[in-house]
Amino acid sequence: MNFPGREESTGGVMDDKIAFRTNSWDKEDKELDRSLRPAGFDEFCGQQKVVSNLKVFVEAARMRGEALDHVLLHGPPGLGKTTLANIIANELGVNLRLTSGPVLDKPGDLAGILTNLEKNDVLFIDEIHRLSPVVEEYLYSAMEDYTIDILIDKGPSARSVQLTLNPFTLVGATTRSGLLTSPLRARFGITCHLEYYNADILTGIIERAAHILRMPIIQVAAVEIASRSRGTPRIANALLRRVRDFAQVKGDGTITLEITRYALDALNIDKHGLDEMDNRILRTIIEKFRGGPVGLSTIATAVGEDPGTIEEVYEPFLIKEGYIKRTPRGREVTGIAYANLGLNRYKDPDFLF
Repeated sequence: MNFPGREESTGGVMDDKIAFRTNSWDKEDKELDRSLRPAGFDEFCGQQKVVSNLKVFVEAARMRGEALDHVLLHGPPGLGKTTLANIIANELGVNLRLTSGPVLDKPGDLAGILTNLEKNDVLFIDEIHRLSPVVEEYLYSAMEDYTIDILIDKGPSARSVQLTLNPFTLVGATTRSGLLTSPLRARFGITCHLEYYNADILTGIIERAAHILRMPIIQVAAVEIASRSRGTPRIANALLRRVRDFAQVKGDGTITLEITRYALDALNIDKHGLDEMDNRILRTIIEKFRGGPVGLSTIATAVGEDPGTIEEVYEPFLIKEGYIKRTPRGREVTGIAYANLGLNRYKDPDFLF
């Protein structure tokens, strides 16, 4: 497929200039990619209710000179939990320390981080539902009383030493809030649930990212990318980068509607935002299990994917868009899935619906 504006190499000095410009652009591009995250609430698009509430809480804490209450951010991956943690720290004018639940496997790891926090700093723990029970127990007193008890030595000479911590704000992020224990969940004073984004907001996010990346983009192309981004800013930005690659190699550098569709089709992202694995899941349920109901582990085995990945990554969007429904007996596809795949739901007379 040919696109206008793409010229063949002439060789010689001109090729050297192009190569030098490309290498320089790559270094600059890496710096620009780091700036895609909004730095303040005013730059953050979407999640209006969550952002408006956080603005009030952050401003009140700043006026009092106190640490913000602990914040729990939960929702599907890629919706901006880490970005909001960065914004909270920026708006408070304090430092941000980042870690994740699986990394903190020993109480000493947590103690080292907590004792190094300065007054009113923000500690961000991603995937907080994956904290080990022992580390979680240490976190309780740190969150409530800003103290931790360290056990020194072992056996008869063992003794406990209490360390006082600087007031801090814990921002926990999780994609599975139901796996949090009740005592831990109760210690968060602010709980925010992040929802999927609509196409209009995603279009604005894509246009902003394209501007930062200094990549010309036509509005209809931004709308096209947004409509295939599964309501997720992280996916929207990832698709924008891939379309940008096609625009530079196959076109003249401008992201047009034509080259956007060409790129997304090459990436197996259909017009509904379903990728290759989404369609494999739907086809497997229809063709191998007669539309369901079928268990999650059976689907995972049939498509060669981990059950947890299907449940956490693929299934939420498929359920939200109405392609799959959960029943007591397992997963079933809906009529929308048949229509999207171009299949006749009633072609086989043995199907019972």
